[in-house]
Amino acid sequence: MGCQKEGLLLCQDCKATLEISEYNYCLCSKNPQRLYESKGGKCYSCRDKKLAGVYSALPYREKWLTKKLIHKFKYPPHIKSLSKALAGILVEHFVLAKNNTENIWHDSVLIPIPIEKTKMRNRGYNQAEELAKELGHSINVPLVLENLVKVKETLPQVKLSAKERQENLKDAFLVRKDEQIQGKKVFLVDDVYTTGSTMEECAKVLKESGAKLVWGIAVTREG
Repeated sequence: MGCQKEGLLLCQDCKATLEISEYNYCLCSKNPQRLYESKGGKCYSCRDKKLAGVYSALPYREKWLTKKLIHKFKYPPHIKSLSKALAGILVEHFVLAKNNTENIWHDSVLIPIPIEKTKMRNRGYNQAEELAKELGHSINVPLVLENLVKVKETLPQVKLSAKERQENLKDAFLVRKDEQIQGKKVFLVDDVYTTGSTMEECAKVLKESGAKLVWGIAVTREG
């Protein structure tokens, strides 16, 4: 993907140029604050959000290689096998930011952000699900599939404002089996965190169904 040499999709030399984050930031989509362990996952401005926090490994805008990896993973030619390299980037971030501890992952599950049936047919896979599968193997956290589902078709989020995104996603998600998440810490997995509207709506539904805490995990974030 980077140096164009035959071999791995993302070699160690190319990955080294990505500058994987060693810090945690709050949920704010504009000027997110760097957080320290005592502050949890939110700052004062985002304290009322349902989502407890988000772990993200890379800033989206700063590196052309980051954009290329995400684009090829989601759009033609749909390189599904990039999930392994992207999960590896996340694991490195967890280690660097001291998030890869037994206490953090204890009694938790991974849930990928669901996509609409039309996108699933066109792409052939849910990129968040493929990422969550690889991540689950690496950090030894169980994966819960086909429980959180998308039940309403929505407009593409890209060109919508933050307020429009929230309205667009209202009542779009449903939990099928409350017992699979009750009392658990849920980690929502996606490729990109932008305004956080999608994860926030999912967190609301999951908490209403009995989840103890809901955190987000994203390879990249904008802002």
